[in-house]
Amino acid sequence: MARRCDICGKGPMFGHTISHAHNVSRRVFYPNVHKVRVIENGKVVRKKVCTKCLKAGKVQKA
Repeated sequence: MARRCDICGKGPMFGHTISHAHNVSRRVFYPNVHKVRVIENGKVVRKKVCTKCLKAGKVQKA
């Protein structure tokens, strides 16, 4: 399952976890993606949409 928003294209971002002793290791920040039933061209379709797009009203839920 691709962790990518079908509306805005937001995907995983990479960074570091840094401990108090400044030990650095790689980590991944995943977007908050939900499977939502969406109305698209008069039909109901399932899409993966990030919560930022849902809150902004970029999608009409079925």
